[in-house]
Amino acid sequence: MPAQILQLVPQTSQTETARFDHERSMAEILVSRGALSADNLKLAQSLQAGEDVELREILLSRQMVTPQEVAEALALEWGTTTANLDKIAPDPRLVDRFGADLCLRAGFIPYRRIGASTLIATARPEALAELFKVDPHGFANCHMTIADEQSIEAAVTRVRSAKLVEQAEARVSAELSCRNWNTGALRILMLCGAALIIACAIVSPALAFAILCGWAVLTLVLTAAMKVTATYLVVRAERAKKRKRQYPVLKAVPEKLPKVSILVALYREENLAAHLVERLRKLDYPRELLEICLVVEADDLVTRTTIEQTDLPGWFRTIPVPRGTIKTKPRALNYALDFCRGSIIGIYDAEDAPAPDQIHKIVERFEETGPEVACLQGILDFYNAPTNWLSRCFTAEYASWFRVVLRGVEKMGFAVPLGGTTVFFRRAALEELGAWDAHNVTEDADLGIRIARRGYRTEIIETVTHEEANCRALPWIKQRSRWLKGYAMTWAVHMRAPRTLWRDLGAWRFLGFQIIFLGALSQFVLAPILWSFWLMLFGLPHPLTGQVPDALLITLAVFFFSTELLGIAVGFYALRGDDHRWLRKWVPTLMLYYPLGVLASYKGLWEMVTRPYYWDKTAHGIFPAVSSRAKSPDQSL
Repeated sequence: MPAQILQLVPQTSQTETARFDHERSMAEILVSRGALSADNLKLAQSLQAGEDVELREILLSRQMVTPQEVAEALALEWGTTTANLDKIAPDPRLVDRFGADLCLRAGFIPYRRIGASTLIATARPEALAELFKVDPHGFANCHMTIADEQSIEAAVTRVRSAKLVEQAEARVSAELSCRNWNTGALRILMLCGAALIIACAIVSPALAFAILCGWAVLTLVLTAAMKVTATYLVVRAERAKKRKRQYPVLKAVPEKLPKVSILVALYREENLAAHLVERLRKLDYPRELLEICLVVEADDLVTRTTIEQTDLPGWFRTIPVPRGTIKTKPRALNYALDFCRGSIIGIYDAEDAPAPDQIHKIVERFEETGPEVACLQGILDFYNAPTNWLSRCFTAEYASWFRVVLRGVEKMGFAVPLGGTTVFFRRAALEELGAWDAHNVTEDADLGIRIARRGYRTEIIETVTHEEANCRALPWIKQRSRWLKGYAMTWAVHMRAPRTLWRDLGAWRFLGFQIIFLGALSQFVLAPILWSFWLMLFGLPHPLTGQVPDALLITLAVFFFSTELLGIAVGFYALRGDDHRWLRKWVPTLMLYYPLGVLASYKGLWEMVTRPYYWDKTAHGIFPAVSSRAKSPDQSL
């Protein structure tokens, strides 16, 4: 039975009226049984008035009642019985009849046949009753019982976890996924390329160097042009924003606030659970409309034990991900997606500290825009910038990327490579795209390109999330090598069919794709070639001296030094706020910071042919928040 049947449930006033009648009856039963106080009921009903949420979700999220008490009240109200799914072995064939993903999305499980009848346990009887009406043939001879949502999810995963894992690993179509990556062919191609370069270097070292230098300069020109344009557009937008501040702007608040699900993928995080809960508690979005899903690998006993020992609020839930053929963050997110109940899906990292009003800003912006805006990307910053030199450089680099370059890239109309956190999606669009490529180690950047290819847009939104800067050299190299490996894989996957990519993106965004991905890779890999121009600054001969006209060589050198100054200028502008200005003196030292990225690029390219799906885990919780000059998360944008 297709999952699209969920979209057929009538959203009519009669349906809403019937729902409220059932909710009122359920509430009366809870009060009469002493499970719910009259005061709490009044509070819950007042909260429901401006929210797109069922009454029982408010009661459960605010821990006014227990799931078992709600299930018993619903059974009495609907004239049926409760099902103890912990003591029942559901028939997998019945689950397959409807589909495990549909069961999770609609909150039911068919678990037993009695004669010609099928018993279905549900946590949402109103929704299931509507499905009975919409598809009477598909639900013929089905009879409803009641169970709590957690028990239903556990039962579905108990009998069909393998199927759900298989789906999670292959949600993206094969032609847009790197899961069929041919490492053998790539290894041969890379070896042939290396052999050609070596042979050329042996025959004519100067020619080989000139070719590599020419490509490095060409990509440098394109990257610098993009950076200049992006900075100009951001500066212009900032000035226009200042002029508009004198006029009041009405925010587009939806008539009823939607439910938002936040996925937080955790792996080997024994130090962060309590800090994570403390940071996310500061979000001021209504608790009954905010669902924090802690997504953890089923065999990660360290993290699971830590979570079990943490007092989680009622609006937090844990989603264990069974073992599969790979172990990556995007696979875990894909698996957890069917368990989510929100119409907006957000992603946070384990160490994130988002601005308290962030979810409200996301909801308001989605309300202001049309459905073509499928994704909103927030700005990332670091709360441990003062730790050491590496953390200061990392903070300056992120400021340039998120506060200037990425915002400019969006304004230029290019496809936006997403960050791995503080990114929010319209759920319908995310599912249409196939969610994340489970095999891509930079699933975020890849998804940003697929968003653009499908005709959707990504916007950068002015809300900040602080996280922990990776400020140890070896872990930094490992993390950056994963990012660059993912960039290389994303470029290669989408360039399998360049004509199709051109058709999907158009000429302008196709050019942007090449600059952002191929340009970035080329700049890191060939950086030592460009560094050779520093020899001229110290009066030493350049390798191309005598091979090309002196005027051309001087021109190239001047251009190279100009791009270095451009990077410093962009960094200075990105760090213009009061909480970042103190970092400006460290911006010139980024020239000593980026060589680490060169090492990371070589490691990443090597892993493309040896371990393409290997996820080099970044440890969190090592450097907690350090007292800095920051005044408020959103002060400096």
